[in-house]
Amino acid sequence: MTRYLSLALLVLAAPAIAPAAELPKPLLEGLVNPESVAIGTDGKMYLSVMGEPGKAGGGSIVRIDNGKPVAVVSDLDAPKGIAFFGPWIFIVDKTKVLRVDLNPRFGGGVKVDMLAPANAFPVPPVALNDIAIDPESGTVFVSDSGAKGTGGAVYSISFNGLVKTVVNEKTLPALNEPNGLAMDGASHLLLADFGTGILYRIKLADGSSEKLADGMDGADGVTWDNYGRLFVSSWKTGKLFGIPKPGAKPVLVAEGFQSAADTCLDPTGQFILVPDMKAGTLTAIPAQVPGFEVDTSALPIKTEVAFPDLKWAGWNTDAEAGKVVPLRPIVLTHANDGSNRVFVATQHGVVHAFPNDQKATETKLFLDIQKRVQYSDQTNEEGFLGMAFHPKFKETGEVFVFYTPRAERTANVVSRFRLSKTDPTALDPESEEEVLRYTKRPFWNHDGGTICFGPDGYLYIAHGDGGAGNDPHDNGQTLSNWFGKILRIDIDNKADGKNYAIPKDNPFVGVKDAKPEIYAYGLRNVWRMSFDRKTGQLWAADVGQNLFEEINLITKGGNYGWNRREGLHPFGARGTGVAKEYIEPIWEYNHSIGKSITGGTVYRGKALPELEGHYLYADYVTSKVWALKYDEKAGRVTANRSIKDPAKPVMSFGEDEPGELYFLTVSNTGKGIYRFVK
Repeated sequence: MTRYLSLALLVLAAPAIAPAAELPKPLLEGLVNPESVAIGTDGKMYLSVMGEPGKAGGGSIVRIDNGKPVAVVSDLDAPKGIAFFGPWIFIVDKTKVLRVDLNPRFGGGVKVDMLAPANAFPVPPVALNDIAIDPESGTVFVSDSGAKGTGGAVYSISFNGLVKTVVNEKTLPALNEPNGLAMDGASHLLLADFGTGILYRIKLADGSSEKLADGMDGADGVTWDNYGRLFVSSWKTGKLFGIPKPGAKPVLVAEGFQSAADTCLDPTGQFILVPDMKAGTLTAIPAQVPGFEVDTSALPIKTEVAFPDLKWAGWNTDAEAGKVVPLRPIVLTHANDGSNRVFVATQHGVVHAFPNDQKATETKLFLDIQKRVQYSDQTNEEGFLGMAFHPKFKETGEVFVFYTPRAERTANVVSRFRLSKTDPTALDPESEEEVLRYTKRPFWNHDGGTICFGPDGYLYIAHGDGGAGNDPHDNGQTLSNWFGKILRIDIDNKADGKNYAIPKDNPFVGVKDAKPEIYAYGLRNVWRMSFDRKTGQLWAADVGQNLFEEINLITKGGNYGWNRREGLHPFGARGTGVAKEYIEPIWEYNHSIGKSITGGTVYRGKALPELEGHYLYADYVTSKVWALKYDEKAGRVTANRSIKDPAKPVMSFGEDEPGELYFLTVSNTGKGIYRFVK
């Protein structure tokens, strides 16, 4: 096994902090001035090797194959920054930028194009250095370090080679030697100034900038990990710094390099790869910030089908057209009435009930309103989306549901149903009382739909921002509507002609032009929220758009930033950095990990004590499942531990009366409920 392939194993052996005298053994040695490292689309490491100083044509790009460097692009002058986008590797070579196809479909070898020669720049470049690429548009950004603290700039280069100035000494007078670059979202750029040790954030829409951090003399490489932590290398001091989250101060991660150059995250996501130019080495440093370590070890837990013998009343796998109609369980919950029954609602609008017994064989219909519910696979964010039992269900016999009505496609409703007078084991479909209606829903997606009761007895309702992309109507930040919000209402009382009342302590009661039902806002599309049954804390997972998924702790009146923020990053032309008016998520993950978060619940069961106090969540696209631990006193996440991938898209989580957790997935066989076991 090569040292490269052993990176994951090194996590167990490598120290969380790498002191000067104890740097890990390099992955590679004997390189001649290695400057920049990047991970190719093939998952392999690529390095720019500058070669002997002053020797034109002696530079190259090497790929690490079986632990050894193999040249893939040669005859370069002084290659520094490299980055991948699509099938290309982009190379900064002294005063020009190259675009190289390493695997051209015709002709073999490599295809080298001149993206931007020296005469394409507004000012003749002096010392082009680092590179970053917009992950959406493919726009290339390069830094020119200038000479002796003057003449530095950052440029953008379009796909057809048009070069424009982003910042220079006129727009950013404090600029000294611009070096390391990294995207911050898709609309902002991070810039490390080698001469001053300052890290800037630049808004690409207007070139304005703000200082994020300082004290990193000789700042060179800038690298995000997959969870919003930032790492900055220092060429001058041979140090690697970590910033645990935007706005925090840099923390020393490792030291002892001769000249730590342009870094990147390794393919496992667990290491920062650091080229050392003077030493001629490449070293892997654990991607942990001292004092802010996060346990990412796997849990000794797996998933298995729950209630394997269950037959679903009224569910027929064969549609009229002869196609299988998959079971789409969307909610699993309990009545909190001492009966220990399990209730599962499907997205088509049928609620099933059955005993909480792994040997259970059949369900009983608890509610069937599928003729009222709009659902199709083409608009699969609609349908029956939420259900919550009244906290005193044993006394009231009331259940609340959230669904998309078939009769009016531009609406979502929250309705109350009551137990049948003739069959107390089922709800009466004719007892429906509409409580609340979302009207003029702009688009079919981002319906949210979670409803749950808080420890205060009020009903909490989540709805997305209205759909499409970018929140085109700015609903997330507009208090005059219910989209992109969590609402809080009193369903035990009625007032002002409504089938509910407004809690007097709701945060926007009496605020001009604000809907008094709003409890929290600035959310894109909360896909599952839940209360911790022990602490009463409301957790919400908010599905991201372009690059990041996030987990939030919801507080009264909180603004969670959408669409000015996505995760821990600015979003769009109006995006901002950390600001007092926005509550930051406690955790995020990059779209290299997953692309659609499914929120879960804090585990308070008895069967798996190792999960106690952990928030279970998943990613719908990649089927990954994690258990996250949040230290309330420290105000940070201390663990994000993986659970063996079930290889099933996780639609939703659910909790039974004793507190055991399950997740739900689409099934053609009816086996759509899974549980966690040792």
